[in-house]
Amino acid sequence: MSKLALLGGEPLSEKKMDWSDFWPPIKESTGDKLKELYLSRKWTAFDSLEGEFAQAFAKYHGAKYGIFMVNGTVTLQCALGACGIGPGDEVIVPALTWYATAMAAHYVGATPVFVDIDSETLCIDPEKIVQAITEKTKAIIPVHLYGSMADMDNIMAIAKQHGLRVIEDCAHMHGGVWDGKGIGSIGDVGSFSFQHSKTMASGEGGICITDDPELADRIFRMKHIGYGPGQLQGKALDGPEEGLLCYPFRATAFQALILNDQLKDLGSHLQRYQASIQFLEDRLHQTTKIRFQKAGRKADNQGYFGWLMIFDDPSYADIPIGTIQEAISAEGLPVLPTWGPVYDFILFNLSKESYRIDQAGSPVTESISKHSLFLLHAYLGLGQDSIEKIADIIEKIMNNCDALREYARLSAT
Repeated sequence: MSKLALLGGEPLSEKKMDWSDFWPPIKESTGDKLKELYLSRKWTAFDSLEGEFAQAFAKYHGAKYGIFMVNGTVTLQCALGACGIGPGDEVIVPALTWYATAMAAHYVGATPVFVDIDSETLCIDPEKIVQAITEKTKAIIPVHLYGSMADMDNIMAIAKQHGLRVIEDCAHMHGGVWDGKGIGSIGDVGSFSFQHSKTMASGEGGICITDDPELADRIFRMKHIGYGPGQLQGKALDGPEEGLLCYPFRATAFQALILNDQLKDLGSHLQRYQASIQFLEDRLHQTTKIRFQKAGRKADNQGYFGWLMIFDDPSYADIPIGTIQEAISAEGLPVLPTWGPVYDFILFNLSKESYRIDQAGSPVTESISKHSLFLLHAYLGLGQDSIEKIADIIEKIMNNCDALREYARLSAT
């Protein structure tokens, strides 16, 4: 076995495989269009480019309406507000997600309620949702996480039985299809992010999609200081309904232009990602005992934010996940831990009175968080030589477990 780079050996990748060197994707043709837009001075959200992209994205995912915004947090906030969620209400969210999912509930005055995840998909567990419902529960935000989809069939059945709204958090799931339906078009509203690291990226940006014309109108007004769809600046034809809080959450034509070009390539990106994951998992199943996140059980087309590895086999479980991460990164491949339970995340600073953890707790989330690492989706689009190098690095690390244990022991003293 070759010596780990962590311990002074030669790294398998001489140059660090830094995703910022090749992501987001760029095209000269898009650059030319951006220059033309810049020179036109038609930069604002009132320009036609925003509406063109919003409708194209909604149609791609099987929805009628798209409302483009500045980021994928305010999309959740507006979706909840448009559904009438507010003070005194509870919103069920998974314990494992980016903390903005829970903060969106807080921003409208509601209480986020954390429930545990499924041990295979790592998405919210429908059985745990049922246990957490109270008379205050008004909505569920299932998150399609990393490389899997939440069980929308069961979630929608629960929501129907209890009269709850469903806001799909699709920040990781551009292009996903669940049982023939575009992800985000199954619940009342679907929310997507276009932040710099996402599968479609414009630095910042977000969108809500829906089939409900009334929700679409409310969401549009909430993000556009009260203007209705199609109304020109300074020429409002009517005002928002009384009490609907409206904000300046507009994005710009620049983001819409970038994303419209990326949308055309989304299908081919996902095909490449799926081929890379198939290769990696087929190979690593033979040479390691790593467990992998499972795709949604009715995934016709799986989207990806990241490829997640779970190191909870007894032969690995005693090795600190930080040591495994450090060793893989030392070979030239940056990998990341999960964010852990939201309520323990360093940036989540709500008082304990402002949220609730389901009485069953989140043992699966807490265990998974201690034993998982993920590779950002951008690496999955690299050429076959790079994908094989990724497999080489992971195999090298997991074939040196005794050295990892010793390094962890010495580091702890």
